[in-house]
This record gives sequence, structure tokens and C-alpha cells, in this order.
Amino acid sequence: MAARPGRDAGGSGRRTTRAGAKAARDDAARDARTKERRAQAPIVPRLLAVTHTHPRWADTSRFPFAVPSIRAMDTIDLDAPVTCFVGENGSGKSTLLEAVGIAAALPVAGGAARLADDPTLVEQRQLARAIRLTWAIRTTRGFFLRAEDFFAWQQQQQRLRGELLARLAEIDEELADASEHARTLARGPVHASLADMEARYGADPDAKSHGEAFLAFFQRRLVPQGLYLLDEPEAALSPQRQLALVALVLEAIAEGAQFVIATHSPILLAIPGARVWSFDDGAPTIVPWDETDHVRLTRDFLAAPARYLDRLR
Repeated sequence: MAARPGRDAGGSGRRTTRAGAKAARDDAARDARTKERRAQAPIVPRLLAVTHTHPRWADTSRFPFAVPSIRAMDTIDLDAPVTCFVGENGSGKSTLLEAVGIAAALPVAGGAARLADDPTLVEQRQLARAIRLTWAIRTTRGFFLRAEDFFAWQQQQQRLRGELLARLAEIDEELADASEHARTLARGPVHASLADMEARYGADPDAKSHGEAFLAFFQRRLVPQGLYLLDEPEAALSPQRQLALVALVLEAIAEGAQFVIATHSPILLAIPGARVWSFDDGAPTIVPWDETDHVRLTRDFLAAPARYLDRLR
């Protein structure tokens, strides 16, 4: 019997229309679930404050207790969705953030070891013993993240991928005279590991820039109502990528997340609603975004770069 093109075309059109309508319904349902989840996730900071208890055993002549901002610190309020620590290198902002991470028992993003086990943080563990955290809701959801942790994780993934590919080549060589079925069985576990890596991080992680990879790494680990301590995340990001990070932070805040960020970046310091603590002049103090040295220096330099560069000659 001859085919009836008109009818077939109509059926195909209806199927396409039905598929499009179903996709639209699915999108609407997903949007509704997202809005409902955000409505059910009140923006309530989990961590309210960190207080230096100044125990008698703390030696104020040695690091970290000799750092002026640490020595003079009393209580830093963290009861905002975003709190930023700003200050020059060595001002104590990262040291305190690490101590808070240890005291809060947060996992390290991408790291196998906990902060409490990091051999480079012996002094920070002493500071963690000397501080007291005040919680509204005690949580270990979230993570602590330093830019160097991401770089180390990325290198580890590259090494692991290389080892898996090398193992596949070894299997092919070792079983060159075996049946294809035997080689397929032997390759199976290695292929499964590679497939898992590709599903998580893409088929070619090296094709992504550091900034793209960092943002993907960061986004995959965000969970609603988590607590996130970020130590100078801008180190891996261009200004454009920093704006993308701000967008991710704002989305996470809408789902009840809280951030404490040690940063030099005027862009991150400008996150709407962020409370900025300066560590530059003795005890940490709250400062307006546009009065931080980082913002003022950047703004003045961009307005007249020659004036600054001439002084360096």
C-alpha cells in the first residue's frame, strides 16, 4: 500500500508538538520546585559569631596570637549571609578563617584530609582551640576552600586520568593475544572509572581554563543551607569569572547558604548585603565597601594609572 505522506507529516508534527509541550511542562515543574525549595530555605545564617577567648596559655609573642588583629580581637559578628574578611597579606584574615574552619569541622573541598589533620596548620589549630563559635543552627554542611586546594585537586585529577589511560594501554598490550571479550572484561573497571570522571568533570578537563574549571568545581559542591568558608577564591579567577562567582554565591544565598570569604577582590567585597571586616588596623572592624583600602587603591589607580606608575620609577 502506498504511503500517505500528508498523514505521516501531520503525525510527526503532532509528535513534535507534544514533545515540545512536555518539555515546557517539565521546565515549568522544575522552576516551580526550585522556587518552592528556595521559599522553604529561609536566609538564616548558621554561624553567628566567632569570639577570641584569650586563654592564658596563648603566647601573644608567637604566631598566630602575635598577629595584631588576632591579639586585639574580641568578637566578630558573622550573622549576615555573606561576611568578608579584608586586609593586607599577613593581617590575619586567612589565619582566622582557617581556625574557624577547623573549629567548625568543615570538610576541605576536593581534599582527602580534614583541616584538623593538615600538617601546615599547626598554629591555626592552636587558634581554633582559643576561639568560640556561636551557632544559630550547628551544621557541617558546606566546605572550606582555598584556591590552592583546587589547584592541588586539579593536578590530582590529571594524574589519575593519565594513570587510567596508561592502564588501558597496558591491558591492551598484556592481552594482545587474548580474545576481544577477555580484553573488554579486563578494561571494564578502568573504563568505569574514566566514565565516572567524565560524567563529573567532562571528557577533557584540560580543555577548560582554570577559571572555568574552578567555577564548575565550586558549583558542583554547593548544597542548600550550607556554610562555605572561602580563602581568596579570586586567585583562580579573572574579573569576569569573579562576577560569575558572585552570581553563584547569590543563588546559593537564596537557598539558605552562608559564606565567609577572605579576599582582596573589590568585586567580591561588593557582593550585595556583604558585611566587610577589615583586619588592617588592630582589632577587626566593620568598614563600608567603598572605604576599604583595596577598593580605594583600585579605584584611584584606574582613574590615574600614570600617577602611580611614575612613583615606581
